[in-house]
Amino acid sequence: MKFSLTLSLIGLTVINSFAQNTTENYFKLTRTGFNEKNALNTTGYVEQRWRLPGNKGFDESIYYVEKILQGAGFVLQKENEQEAPMTYRLEKRPLKQNAWEPVNASVFIEGENAPVIEFKTNRNMIPINCPSTTAGGVTAELVYVSKMVPAEIAAMDLKGKILFSEAPVNSMLSQAVKAGAIGVMGYSMPKYTQPEKYQTSIQFGQMRPAGDAWALLLSYAAKEKLKAACLKGKTVVKVNIETKSYPSEELTVVANVKGTVKPDERFVYSAHVQEPGANDNASGVGTLAEMARLFAGLVKSKKFVPQRTVTFLWGTEISATQRYIADDSIRAKGILWGMSLDMVGEDTKKTGGSFLIEKMPDPSAIWTRGEDKHTEWGAGDVKEKDLFPHYYNDFILSICRQQGKFANWIVNANPFEGGSDHTPFLRNKIPGLLMWHFTDVFYHTDNDRLDKVSAQTMKNVGVSALTAGMTLVNADENTALAIVKTVKAEADKRMQAEFALSQQAVKEGKDLAKEKHILETWSKWYTDALTTIGDLPVKKQTTRVGSNLKVVILDLEKETARMLEQLGQ
Repeated sequence: MKFSLTLSLIGLTVINSFAQNTTENYFKLTRTGFNEKNALNTTGYVEQRWRLPGNKGFDESIYYVEKILQGAGFVLQKENEQEAPMTYRLEKRPLKQNAWEPVNASVFIEGENAPVIEFKTNRNMIPINCPSTTAGGVTAELVYVSKMVPAEIAAMDLKGKILFSEAPVNSMLSQAVKAGAIGVMGYSMPKYTQPEKYQTSIQFGQMRPAGDAWALLLSYAAKEKLKAACLKGKTVVKVNIETKSYPSEELTVVANVKGTVKPDERFVYSAHVQEPGANDNASGVGTLAEMARLFAGLVKSKKFVPQRTVTFLWGTEISATQRYIADDSIRAKGILWGMSLDMVGEDTKKTGGSFLIEKMPDPSAIWTRGEDKHTEWGAGDVKEKDLFPHYYNDFILSICRQQGKFANWIVNANPFEGGSDHTPFLRNKIPGLLMWHFTDVFYHTDNDRLDKVSAQTMKNVGVSALTAGMTLVNADENTALAIVKTVKAEADKRMQAEFALSQQAVKEGKDLAKEKHILETWSKWYTDALTTIGDLPVKKQTTRVGSNLKVVILDLEKETARMLEQLGQ
């Protein structure tokens, strides 16, 4: 056994060098070909538009991407996505409710010439679904309440007045309307946005319709100014809100580059279009559009011949990706990997965020300890039955770290949390990962503008994502064996780290059985993850992959047994 293991590892090292050369060739193609100015220009176009499904800004963004695809050589499909090497389709679906878009808004204190706040500088001040005021605006008394107590609000006489409090607008609206208010103004900013420092920020939100009543969201600066005025005495304000609501349809654009060997197997990239920010998610739209343009060029010039299909998708977050998977059960069976690009362009020196790969559910999502930590987004409700063992986590991290080393780019990871386009893949038992940035002081705020976007960051993400996809769709046995080595190395590192943590926990009096269970769960997760590499090659030519997997899995199991024995001593 010792002799066999040595031979296997020597062979694995040689094979890994071949696979590494292939990946490096892909890196050369993507690093040379990815035009970050293109990605930034697309991001700039999209971020100027307030985007919700069916509204003008959303549709203009979709049509802008369509022009990029046409320029790259994608042809509009007539029958099905496999009719030509490079096709795209524009899907249209009726919206169940009207599309909505903000147009303008302002708040003036009576007698003052300068607005307290206006849409021109605070484009998130109008919550989604807010109706317009009467033409020309309304003038009314502003009533400030320091603490929202529903019973007290209901007893107030707010007829023809505006209720203002440091509370979310939806917690105020129904009671305020019952008391006769024509509208409400609210303030609610999470601590990580540092509102006292970035005093003009407003996170976008939505209001529950309440007849003709309207709502406005306030920045810290606007809230403080209005609060000071109200505390001095009676305050009258003029409010003008203009929005549009109209029947429309939801657009999704899907582009395909057909695989030459196994066209029914595919890698799917997705980027959502809605939300009004630059990083969230104009940067995802721009990065993915440039990836599609570059990939089409590589295929047309025959510098890369994809053996599996590659799909690029732009639409509404989560729902468009879910529909893509659910609409065609046969197609769904061939989706081998999914990747979401969401908030991928941050200039981290300005935002305070970090580039992250959100991993598929592994045990760190249940037992988050050591160097693992969740973002401000917060942990998901992951149980052991939800764990998703797969090589995809460590493979993508490895690719991104290679680009990080090349470009002096910091790459981190976080345990699974959910909330973006990777979740439909996972929900349908398809490996799916998220590339993103967090925690960001400008997250979901109207200060998430183009000046916070880094073209170089988008290039790093695009190069990594496309290189990873190219490697997987053309994977051969050498590729698989190289990934075996990568995943086994990460398994060894993880097991050593978890063993040290469990040793310390036992010394501190923690339950020994629980600590053993954590180690056993990690070992099984990695054993099962290694096993999934067996299906990676496009063509299975020999038994080399299976043989090497047996060797490394046996080694992992022996090392785990040794750790479990030592833990109780």
